[in-house]
Parts: sequence; structure tokens; C-alpha cells
Amino acid sequence: MKVRATVVALLPALLLTAVGCGSNSPDSAPPGKGPDPKGSASPASGAPGAPAATPGGSAAPTTGGTRAERSALEQGDLPGYQVSAQGKNPNAPDGQPQADKKACQPLADIMGDKPDPAARETVNRGIGSQKQVGLAVSASVSSYTESDAKALIARLRAAVPACGTGFTATVEKQSGSYRDVRAADFRTAGDESVSWTTTAAAQGVSAQVHLVVVREGDTIVRLMALNVAAAQQKTQVPQEVADKQLEKVQRAG
Repeated sequence: MKVRATVVALLPALLLTAVGCGSNSPDSAPPGKGPDPKGSASPASGAPGAPAATPGGSAAPTTGGTRAERSALEQGDLPGYQVSAQGKNPNAPDGQPQADKKACQPLADIMGDKPDPAARETVNRGIGSQKQVGLAVSASVSSYTESDAKALIARLRAAVPACGTGFTATVEKQSGSYRDVRAADFRTAGDESVSWTTTAAAQGVSAQVHLVVVREGDTIVRLMALNVAAAQQKTQVPQEVADKQLEKVQRAG
């Protein structure tokens, strides 16, 4: 699928896991085999830009580990969704994208390996809907100092209106443009949040993307959604995904 082939450039370091999950149908697992409960919750093997996952790469339950690891979504948390946490795809670029406009750097950072350089730890998941074919969501949980988490939300709130006409972000010589950046209403249970939509474009292909960033104390939740089966279709992070992710963060805290 052309959209899948260019998603690395569209969203440089995120959504590859989610794209893999979203492109599989609920019946794509071999007969008689459920999801293999493999897939690390560690920040290294659950890194952004993780591979296009198959049903055999589902996120296993996490009982120990750091608070961020315990907060991350797992297979079985969301009926009707497949949650994946596999190792990094070798085709995915590393690091933080660089924006061509200083005011838009916070929005570029959100597309990178972590929400911004101040993150102490980031654990990522790819989520594919088995109810809405093509819907892919990338979810991450990052730990901060509370002051750094508050500063991130403030920077994002300032960047969304400042970058309404768009910007370009580059990571490892791969570039994507983001136009029509617009604030979006989205209800969350966190302390504060910011949500926006944008059209990502690269190599002649574009996709509608919805992003939600939530602060809960010193934790930042980052959610991004697109529809890989209908890239031009407006999409939204499912409310049930956001609610479950915030519930786990609150329990782990």
C-alpha cells in the first residue's frame, strides 16, 4: 500500500507499529492461534518507529518494571484492538525531527522518538483497530519532572496556532510536511491536554492525522491516529483508547 510505504516520511519516527496493526484484519491470525504474548515493554524494544507488527507481536502483560512500563497499554486492555510492542523497524529513522520553523519545533518533536528532549523514559505501543479497518493509533507514555511536563503542554498550546499554515520536519534526511494545523476538541481525564489535527504529506501522498497530548502529573501521554486504508478520511483517536491509557497511568501512579 502506497500510504504504508511513505508513512516513514509522513510521520518520521512514529506510527509504524500502529500501521502494521491497523492493516491486519481481526481474522488474520493463523487458525487456532491467538496472539503470541511477546513484545517487550522496555523503552528500547518498544521504541517509536517500531515495525509493522503482525498478530504475533502483541504486547504482553507487564507486572513489574518502571511506572511508564506499567502504564503502557497491553494486549487485552482494549477489546476490539490489537496492541503491539515489538522491536524497532530497521527502516524507521531515529531521533527527533527538526522543524524548518522554530515556533513549530514542539510539534516536530512530538513525531520523534520521544515527545521532547526532556523525557526521561518513553514506552510506546502500536494499536490497530479490529472494528474500523485501517485505523492505526500510536500511544506512548513518557516520564518527566512535573515542571518539564507542564512546560511541554504550554509549548504545544503555543505552537498549534503559530503553525496553522504548516511546517516541514526532517529526520535522517527524510522530510514530511504538515499543513492545516488546527486545534481540535477532545475530552480527557488528565490534568491538562492539547489536541490538534494536521495533514501530513510526502512523496505525493497525504494523510489526515489527529494528535492528543495529555499531562497527568509528571507523566505525558502522546496519542496519534490515522487511517491507513483511507488516508484522506478525517480520523480521531478513539475515546476508549485515550480513556484506557489515562486509566492505566493513574493506576500506575
